[in-house]
Amino acid sequence: MEEEIKNNDCYSDCCCKEDKKYKAMNACGTSGGAVYGLGMIGAAVYYIQHANTFWMGVLGLLKAIVWPAFLVYKFLELFKM
Repeated sequence: MEEEIKNNDCYSDCCCKEDKKYKAMNACGTSGGAVYGLGMIGAAVYYIQHANTFWMGVLGLLKAIVWPAFLVYKFLELFKM
């Protein structure tokens, strides 16, 4: 039993694949969702504060969901790529 657990230890390396028996998940790439979530909340607050009408606020919420696309677009535009 110890040998099976040792072979499926996710903390020894960050390249863990999902294991059918232990359902191990990748423990090294979990912070991206938190960064995206905080960015989405911040973008929603920004867009809602600057909205003049109700529908502009709704549009702001939709923009807040896809804020990384705007960020990448501006980055590529800035560096003329």
